Parts: sequence; structure tokens; C-alpha cells
Amino acid sequence: MSRAHNILVVDDERNVRATLKSVLEDEGYGVRTVSSGEEAIKATKRFHPDLILLDIWLPGIDGLEVLEKLGDTDNNPVVVMISGHGSVESAVRSTKLGAFDFIEKPLSLDRVLLVVANGLKQKVLQDENLRLRAEVSERWTMIGESDAIVALRKQINRAAPTNGRVLIFGENGTGKELVAHCIHALSQRSSKSFVEINCAAIPDELIESELFGHVEGAFTGAISDKQGKLDLADGGTLFLDEIGDMSLRTQSKVLRALQEQTFQPVGSTDDHSVDVRIIAATNKDLQEEIKSGRFREDLYYRINVIPFHVPSLRERRDDVLLLAEHFMKGAAAEYGTGLKKLSEPAVARLTAYRWPGNVRQLKNVCERLMVMVADETIQETDLEPAIDAFGPSDELDSSGDLELREARDLFERRFILTKLREHAGNVKQTAMALNIERSHLYRKMKSYGIEPGDGAGEYIGSERNLR
Repeated sequence: MSRAHNILVVDDERNVRATLKSVLEDEGYGVRTVSSGEEAIKATKRFHPDLILLDIWLPGIDGLEVLEKLGDTDNNPVVVMISGHGSVESAVRSTKLGAFDFIEKPLSLDRVLLVVANGLKQKVLQDENLRLRAEVSERWTMIGESDAIVALRKQINRAAPTNGRVLIFGENGTGKELVAHCIHALSQRSSKSFVEINCAAIPDELIESELFGHVEGAFTGAISDKQGKLDLADGGTLFLDEIGDMSLRTQSKVLRALQEQTFQPVGSTDDHSVDVRIIAATNKDLQEEIKSGRFREDLYYRINVIPFHVPSLRERRDDVLLLAEHFMKGAAAEYGTGLKKLSEPAVARLTAYRWPGNVRQLKNVCERLMVMVADETIQETDLEPAIDAFGPSDELDSSGDLELREARDLFERRFILTKLREHAGNVKQTAMALNIERSHLYRKMKSYGIEPGDGAGEYIGSERNLR
């Protein structure tokens, strides 16, 4: 381990520099020495030390000034201050400026080696924490530049540092879980656990045990004690996904836990106290659920401290292409398919489609395209079977805001494309099947942006796979 670490010694006494260099090199560290504060700053930028032994009393700028300026460096070294005129004031100021420790002269080499070893352990932990934060940040990044997403990111940045309870509204597939993860990753709880429970996926008779845990013998099958999600999330964040599907009985127990900040595992009379931030999400209109008696009003106001609305993909059409390219790159890397590009008609189709399954549907479609399309360029006709594979692709099912003419045009365009595919892209045969003149069909195709080759393909079973 030692060999991997570099140390910079900053001291105006030649003997001190020579002694420290010799002792530290014997331990396997890489060591550089300088005699002034100015040299220290330059060496830090060139040498990128993991730890700096920094004398306070230096010619020119002193060690404390150097310590302040080191805050601008990229590698964030651990700094240990050295002084032959030690004082409580100097030690306190050093600590406030970020120094790891403070060593007085004359130096005890055993103490120096101990402080250096501890300081480098701290450096390893710092670097690992930064790495994990970067991974989390990359994983839980919201793709998009639309006004809706820019506004959502700003809201996340404002809310994340607080401990306020968050309620996230949005359709299925919009990315409510992603928003919850982003809030946690940017919060002061990011080093602790993010624990999720899907309230719609767990039977009512089991959800209390999942949330609160249980003791041995609490019910048939409880052969040992089990920690609940609340205990596991202690110090971190508990994400209650699809809370609108939680039973009234469980709602009352969650409300009590939030009000009293304690809970009892199933079968136990012992109170458990935890420090947990609650983030909840739902695709339901909870106001309507309250009116119908299916959701507790007091719980609603308890969890709805900071409301978030996650826009549907229809509300952020400008992001569709960005998201598609992101998902295609990810799929190409995961499946080793090589990155494909979208033709202009395919781009137009992607952005025009209403995506009833939202971002989740778009991701699935992109992954399927990367695997199933053999050509380097994805055509518009490749999209239809990919979209249909994940459910009916009829935009009219969810297009209540369309005018009649728009709806008619959408239907007619799709009908022509379907007939073209049935006749392998042959315009003459397609016109005959539609009982219209070929010239009329050509005019229709031109108006809808359909190329003659867009229908080239064949049906195989119920799935339309292109050659």
C-alpha cells in the first residue's frame, strides 16, 4: 500500500527535510521536498501528493496561507501541519482550514509515521467516497434539456439538502424512482442507505412485516427475527413507491410511525426509533383517493411536504432524441452490438410518437432496436415492430388533446405504412389494395413523409421483422 502514495515535505530547515525524506522513503513512500510556500503550491500541482507535511513558519507565504490555497487543487491532499512554535491558536486555525493533524517540533519520528499512516488511510477513504459519489452521480443523472427537466433539476437541488418529506407524482415510467435516487444522492444522507419498498407489489398481509420487521413467532413462518425496511434505512432514505396502493390499515401504522418517530416490529411491544427521510411516489391522484375514502388525508399532508411532478415524455418531447441516443449507447456497450444511428424519418417518428409508457418504454424500444436491427442505420419501419412489442402502439388511445384532423392524419399515415409493409414496399400493389390511384398514394406518402422503401419488409408470425 505504501508504495502507491506520494508525500510532499514542506520545511525551510534542510535537516528536517532530509531526515523526513530518508525515513519516509524507507517506508516505501514517494517523497518530494521543497523549502517555501510558493514552491509547495507549484509542487502540489505537478507532483499530486496524497499527503503534505507542511511547516507553518515558512519564508514568503506561510503554511496557513498555503493550506488555504490548497483548496483549489484537484487531488485534495491530506495536510499535516508542523510547527516549532506550536500554539493552541495555530492548531485550531489549521483544523478549521482543513488540516488533518498538527505535529510539534522537535519531531518524534514514530509520531510522524503514525500520523502519516492515519492520514493516508483518511485519503483512501476520501478518494473512495468521491469515486462512489461520482458513480452515483453518473448512474442517477437526469437526461434532458427541456424546460420541464431543467425546472425539475432545480427543484431537486433545492430540496435535496433538506430533510423535508417528498411526495413525487407522475405517470408510470416517467422516472419517479430516478428522482428519488437523485434527491438521496445530493442529500446529507448520501453515504447511508437508500431503501425502497414497492407498496403495490407486496401483499397487504406482508407489507407491515416488510416495513417494520417482525420477531420470531409473530406469525406462521416467522422462524427468526427480521429487520424491516425502516430499520435498514436508519440514517438514510426510505422510498415508498406507489404509496397510493397501500391499504388503509398500513397507512394508519405508517402515519403513527411518522408522527411519533417510533414503531414496533410485528409481534413486538418494543419501540424502535430511527432517523429516516421519507420519499413517497404515486401515479394516482391522491386527492381523488382521499375523496373516495381510499387514502388518509392526515397521511397525505404528513408526506406531502415537498411535492414533485415528474413530466411525461409527451411534456418533454425535446428530450426524446437525447434520451434515445443515451439508451442506445448504453445498450450498444452492454450487448456489444456496435452503435447504430437513426435515419431522419426514424428521428421524426420517435419525436412524434406519444410514448404512453414514457421513458421506460423508450428505453425498452431502444434496447430492442440495438439488438434486433441488423443494419447500421435504424429506419422508420424498424420502429413499428419495436414499439408494438411493448404494447399497442396506437397513439389515438392516449391522444385526447388532438384535434380531429390530427387524429385522422395519424391514423391514415399508420394505415398506409401498414399496407406498404404488407406488400413489401410495393407502391403499385399497395395502391391497388387501397383502391386508389398510384399517383394519389404517392401524394399521400409525400405529405406524410413516407419514403417508398419505408414499407420494405415482411411479416413473420405476429411480429414484423425487417430483413
